[in-house]
Amino acid sequence: MNTKQELINKLQKDILLWQGFKPQVPGAAETIGLGEIELAFPNGVFPKKAIHEFISVLPEQSAATDGFIGALLSILMKDGAACVWISTARKLFPVSLRLFNVDPERIIFIDVTREKDALWVAEEAIKCDGLAAVVVELSELSLIESRRLQLAVEETGVTGFVLRKDATKQASNVATARWKITPVPSETEEEMPGVGFPRWNIELTKVRNGNPGNWILEWAGDRFVEVQVQQKTLWHDKEERQIG
Repeated sequence: MNTKQELINKLQKDILLWQGFKPQVPGAAETIGLGEIELAFPNGVFPKKAIHEFISVLPEQSAATDGFIGALLSILMKDGAACVWISTARKLFPVSLRLFNVDPERIIFIDVTREKDALWVAEEAIKCDGLAAVVVELSELSLIESRRLQLAVEETGVTGFVLRKDATKQASNVATARWKITPVPSETEEEMPGVGFPRWNIELTKVRNGNPGNWILEWAGDRFVEVQVQQKTLWHDKEERQIG
């Protein structure tokens, strides 16, 4: 029985190596503060040399996704590296990223008219190893297109974020993870008036060689904090929701 289990473990490690996941040296895992979410990934570490796909259909989901990615960028860009953000119809207000300790001056926003151009710019930007991440907003991502982006990511180590806003066009691709970010009502301390820290329901619907799951995270000013709640009330599930 032990021999069989050892063989399975060795095969799993070999598969991870073939797919670009290097084994972690004990005590040297480069976590980014996502807590239990990182345990869902191979080796228990958020994969930086990878393409991450985010699905956001409703306007509030798009806003929540932008905020969550902003929080990720504050960690990925902490060493002074820059980021490129490409879109065809950008809704993000750059100054709002300061809420997540990101200087908008360190992000190069590129707005194009065609998604074909957005893909080309994203691939070329990922090839610049001086960047921390590249964010591109698209409606769809084909298998071939995702492979080209993944090859570029593996060469430079630049993290790629693909924001897709059309859930009906979910073609197979090689994205390492597929995320769905939904806003959750915030809570103030000791019932004080006002608005609390941003909270999200984080759903990993796909994790290559990992474990999908569901979590609640809060951005506590400078770091992620896991939130334990008895009942998860999602913003889009409320009957009397109001935007704007």
